[in-house]
Amino acid sequence: MAKPFRFNLQKVLDYRAQLEDQAKLALAKAQQLHQEQLRLIKSLDETLTAHLENMASKATSSSAEIWLGRNYAKRLAADLVVSRQTEARLAQDVISRRQELVTKAKDRKLLEKLKETQAKRHEQEELRKEQAGFDEMATIRYQAPAF
Repeated sequence: MAKPFRFNLQKVLDYRAQLEDQAKLALAKAQQLHQEQLRLIKSLDETLTAHLENMASKATSSSAEIWLGRNYAKRLAADLVVSRQTEARLAQDVISRRQELVTKAKDRKLLEKLKETQAKRHEQEELRKEQAGFDEMATIRYQAPAF
């Protein structure tokens, strides 16, 4: 009876799979934050454009309204610059998380390949042992013909 295959590094493989899952979650979170930042940039850009168009279309405005409008536009532009900087940082974070995930996946796949190789080797060794047992049985049971 063949003994079952037991992979000595199974706990390491499980740990690497867990690290890969954590890296997947980190990447998903980074992508979500990046998408939210892109939506914020789009919203700020649309608000600024609409505000500037609104200011240009108003022919009669008091100096206080013009001052308030310009300050609001400056603040929107400043917020837009900060948001774009944040978006660039988040995009860099997504790239680094993706690279980290690739590294973790390679580590796990390397161990899985080792496990498959050892399993094949174990199966071949068990078949060889079984065949050797059959050969020995056949040799013992063989009776040479009497002359």
